[in-house]
Amino acid sequence: MGKGIYEFEKITDIKDMLKKSEEKYSEEDAFKFKTDEPGKFRTITYKEFINQINCLGTCLMNMGLKDKRIAVISENRYEWGVAYLSVVCGTGIVVPLDRALPENEIKSLIERSEVEVIIYSSKYNEIMEHIRQAGTTKLKYFISMDTKKEENKILSMYELIDKGKKLLADGDKRFVDAKIDAEKMSIMLFTSGTTSISKAVALSHKNICTNLQDIASMFDINTNDTFLSFLPLHHTFESTVGFLYPIYAGACIAYCDGVKHLAENIKEYQITVMISVPILYENMYKKVLRGIAKKGKLEKFKKGLKISNFLRKYLHIDLRRKIFKDIHDILGGKVRLFINGAAALDPEVEQGFNDIGINMAQGYGLTETSPVLAAGNGYPKYSRNGSVGKAFPSVELKIDEPDKDTGIGEIIARADSVMLGYYGNEEATKEAIVDGWFHTGDLGYFDKDGYLYITGRKKTVIVLKNGKNIYPEEIEGLIGKIDGVKESFVYGIPSTNKDDKESKINAEIVYDEERIAEILGNVDEEKIKEYMWNYVKDINKTMPPYKYIREIIVTKEELIKTTTQKVKRHEEIKKVLGK
Repeated sequence: MGKGIYEFEKITDIKDMLKKSEEKYSEEDAFKFKTDEPGKFRTITYKEFINQINCLGTCLMNMGLKDKRIAVISENRYEWGVAYLSVVCGTGIVVPLDRALPENEIKSLIERSEVEVIIYSSKYNEIMEHIRQAGTTKLKYFISMDTKKEENKILSMYELIDKGKKLLADGDKRFVDAKIDAEKMSIMLFTSGTTSISKAVALSHKNICTNLQDIASMFDINTNDTFLSFLPLHHTFESTVGFLYPIYAGACIAYCDGVKHLAENIKEYQITVMISVPILYENMYKKVLRGIAKKGKLEKFKKGLKISNFLRKYLHIDLRRKIFKDIHDILGGKVRLFINGAAALDPEVEQGFNDIGINMAQGYGLTETSPVLAAGNGYPKYSRNGSVGKAFPSVELKIDEPDKDTGIGEIIARADSVMLGYYGNEEATKEAIVDGWFHTGDLGYFDKDGYLYITGRKKTVIVLKNGKNIYPEEIEGLIGKIDGVKESFVYGIPSTNKDDKESKINAEIVYDEERIAEILGNVDEEKIKEYMWNYVKDINKTMPPYKYIREIIVTKEELIKTTTQKVKRHEEIKKVLGK
């Protein structure tokens, strides 16, 4: 178990968290939205937000939905949060659905979760009409986030809020006074993957609130902070860290208009904190460096880094935000913290952001752990470059069957934030939780100071006949440093040489069309492959022969990923091998 840094508010459940946030932050802005007038924003206070939750929850209870399962699906938006909390804080069990799934998979998850109500945005109107007409689910109510009044038996969320307001005024306290059983399943989340193999993770208020308190013990977030909500809200990383935690801490939330508008949104909303995944931060950092180089200021930038690092290290003077003011101004001048999750970040990128004055914090966790198990907060005293930090205060972490030479083994965890189990799948639950320890399937090791480092997934490690292990993610990190590489996929296949019985390490490299055109001009893929291969040969020189990349293929087609941007390795290798 790690140690916390900051004092935090203790909470028993999410409803208790909302109550305490309303008491402390009632008139503070909870959400911020753009208006038609540039630079002008519309805001919603904590008092208004929590009032709408109470109104909708009251109406849902009045509709006889106590203890029922209610699904929520939409793009990231304010109404998602109101719907989610109106269910989980007294009505029933909330089932957040992946907004990017195709119709057949959405329908399958609705059937599997046995939800009786779904709250959705207009983007899903056609899909919901098909599901309604098919009549194969248990759905009794369809509630639209966008319609102003009930039409064709589709209920209006805002009309229900108005009805709930009247019920509350008449003394209906069923939702407001509802008691929460913090130990039972209140959230059902599906893991990434196709519907046939995705598992339903059962989480409780205790799971989530344990995690919120752990996060609060490591990060200093307050009413001066504005979060940019970018990652899908159905996923626990965004839901817990980017939605519930800001509300717990009294911060404000703004919604991103899409990846193309990211830099613009950060600037106009005056964002101070954002959580995201490695591919976004790595691409962002590459663009920063390219922008500096284009302006002919690379040498000046490097000199600034040396001066800044010297002042911080030896004189304890921090002038990063002044020295690199031009970079900060591009991002609105307010960003102070980036939080990375889902996969390990390139240590060079982590160090790069820290060097210019934006703390880059790394965290580690899974849907099954609500989700964060370990984190560093970006400050040198509590972080190590390349590490995902130390175990949270309530979390026990250890390495199962570590390799005697490297110390690498499977990361296992024991904590109150670990799921109740996989709903309806006792066999999978017993396989994942053994003697109270959750087996993550991730490989890693601890350094002498207790900092955790992730080396890859247990299922993706390539084991050679001599017993040596190759971690594809490690080599992918090296390939990712090549200028013009967007992403890569390293895999092993049996050698075609009869005398060589070892697996052959190959790599699929996805190139950035725009950047390659800048470097090489308009050339064919053979020329691009030649360019990449020259750099891959240099990478090989830094590794032992058994890790050498033997062949590469280049493509502009992105890797197959889950909606949380994790590569579907089994599907990608099938595509590469044409199976």
